[in-house]
Amino acid sequence: MSDPVITDMLRVAKAALERFHDVEIGDDGAITFAHGGVLCVVQGTELEPGLPVLNLTCVVAWDLPASSDVPQRVALGVGEGLFGTPRVIRGERGWDVTLRYAFPAVGLGEHPMGTLLMLVVSSASSMRAELVDG
Repeated sequence: MSDPVITDMLRVAKAALERFHDVEIGDDGAITFAHGGVLCVVQGTELEPGLPVLNLTCVVAWDLPASSDVPQRVALGVGEGLFGTPRVIRGERGWDVTLRYAFPAVGLGEHPMGTLLMLVVSSASSMRAELVDG
């Protein structure tokens, strides 16, 4: 990751997440971790010059039965949270569900960054619990 602004945002995100989770850093600088059965990745990108953002993608569930009402349940707000956009995709073995949230993170300190990231991840975990266990 050569952009110093994005590198700094990822550094703060890593420090924030390490307060709650074991994290791994990929060759591309992406941060990966798991929370309550939800696999997550944080990546940095510049949407346009002067607009660097972090993108948090949570893999909520995968291979849910194709005969189930997963798309309807997600559309009706299963695990509804304030942060993130859910997406349901029909995979080869059933429904896959993700939750994504992108946000400008320049200037966020470790504690506010941790709060924001954990709000999204907690929503993803709630969604997973309702879809997988409910």
